[in-house]
Amino acid sequence: MPKAPEIVVCSFYTPEKYYSSHAKRLKAELDSLGVHAELKKVEKPKGVDWADVTRMKIGFIRDVAKKFPKSKIFWIDVDCSLTDLPDFIRESSADLIGFQRSFGQPLRIGYQYRTRFWEPSFWGMGTSPQARKIIEDAYDLEQRSTIKATDDYFLEEAWRANAKNLSFQLIPSNLVIKDKGLRDPGAKKPFFAFGSSGNVAEFKNKVKQHGTKKRKLRTTALSTAKQIEASLPDNLRGPLRKIADTAGVTDLLTQGKPKGLDPERTRILNELFKAGTTGDVVLYSERLEEFSNRFLATAGERATLDVAKTLLGYSAKESDSAVSLAWWAKPYPGNFGDWLSPLIFSHYTSSRLLYQPPTKPKSKKHLFGIGSIGRFIGPKSVVVGTGVSDQEISMSKSADYISVRGPLTAETVKNSGGPVITSFGDPGLVISEVMPIKRSKTNGKIALVRHFTHASIPLMLPSEIEELDVLVGSPESIKEFLTKLNKYDAVITSAMHVMIACQSYGIPCGLITFKGYEENVHGTGIKYIDYAKGAGVKVLKPKAVTKDFTTFDYKKLIHDIKVSDSKKQEVIGHIKEGLTKLSSR
Repeated sequence: MPKAPEIVVCSFYTPEKYYSSHAKRLKAELDSLGVHAELKKVEKPKGVDWADVTRMKIGFIRDVAKKFPKSKIFWIDVDCSLTDLPDFIRESSADLIGFQRSFGQPLRIGYQYRTRFWEPSFWGMGTSPQARKIIEDAYDLEQRSTIKATDDYFLEEAWRANAKNLSFQLIPSNLVIKDKGLRDPGAKKPFFAFGSSGNVAEFKNKVKQHGTKKRKLRTTALSTAKQIEASLPDNLRGPLRKIADTAGVTDLLTQGKPKGLDPERTRILNELFKAGTTGDVVLYSERLEEFSNRFLATAGERATLDVAKTLLGYSAKESDSAVSLAWWAKPYPGNFGDWLSPLIFSHYTSSRLLYQPPTKPKSKKHLFGIGSIGRFIGPKSVVVGTGVSDQEISMSKSADYISVRGPLTAETVKNSGGPVITSFGDPGLVISEVMPIKRSKTNGKIALVRHFTHASIPLMLPSEIEELDVLVGSPESIKEFLTKLNKYDAVITSAMHVMIACQSYGIPCGLITFKGYEENVHGTGIKYIDYAKGAGVKVLKPKAVTKDFTTFDYKKLIHDIKVSDSKKQEVIGHIKEGLTKLSSR
């Protein structure tokens, strides 16, 4: 069996004289360079134009990649030329290599300068599974899409969907052969010449393009606001927060609208999200079909799509009544503890459940449930089990308080001029009643669940510790997560509501933070005391540990604590009372 070539350069062409003559010339060039060529003549069916032919490249490149799974695959437009194939390209270990779009300069890289990243006339991919996924994803979209688009549209979508998992290498733009221009001494010799049939200009504005990405002004503004707040004296921070919350500035900076990589993606994602919040099944279905027909979702976009679907599940219940519930939705696809709120409250009502951003100024009655979001409670809020993470804040004195998380939150309400509250309990502690999961024989291992702000910390873990991801938001993903938790001997976590879930099911659990990262989790730490006293269980404060779990006895951190059945029933009563107050309006 002949040895697979290290590099395969492929192209195809239609029978027209312009393209067929270039194919002969290109074949001779590649032969002289000792490069294996895969050139194919394709017939141009009646009624098919140039744009339709270009998208056929995707399937062709995919076929070549399958034919030569161990070879680096390069595509070149048939009317382009190669005078050489430099060693840095031949020997590249990158998943993807090519010229930047429009043969851009190194100091002008990014979507703020152009709508697509890669120049499609000459590019190559490696042999890794990640590299080959590029062409598979592009092919999948091209096959299902009905939009008018060229090959580079689908390749760009595949790049966007996979970029975070890829290594890539840009070929310097000064290696394009040009008729004029001075070259720096010692610069590499140009080797590539760009061809032009005139079709690109002819089909401009006739095929689907990508929009330009806008600068992230909101992110910059949020960062600046946090810096200003940190520099203020303690006695000024609280009033400043109150003004920002009341005026809607906090909502603008922290929530914002779903973002895509360009204006069209952003528009569709926003409409999908809106449909999810309002229960508009028709609009949701239309926009989901539109997105699927045009785009391959990036990781961030997939998370947004997941959230929209989850919201629709709550908002589109068959019911003539609706209840608005405030909870913290970000980060997408959902932080476990925050998304327990709609899961639990929806369980105890037949009404549709509508998402209310906690930071958004509110004019209608609504529920506040799980989360350290007490500072955003307003006069129209009905409060069930909400808490605070810092007592140096002002809380609404005129809200309808059924219960709060614990006595420290109650003290904060009283100090703000509000009523005396004696009913306590975080609604998260009833999760075992909402999702009863039998805890039988365990797997002999310990689960580690980090707070999402600790996700990037590099850890050294022994073999008996396995990690689970806390970013779950849909009822299905939460159930899967809780089912997994119940299979472990014990859990170690830096996420408070994971601990609460463990105490609801009776899973031994240890509460930690990480040395040097204690401030990653917002607040002063009072929420742990507040929860425990409100739930009637032993107080666990986070134990600061090192990044190397092999250097300390982590098993000593684990405690077997379970919330009483009576407390669970008490909190269920609070939940039902709150729902009744809103549904009886």
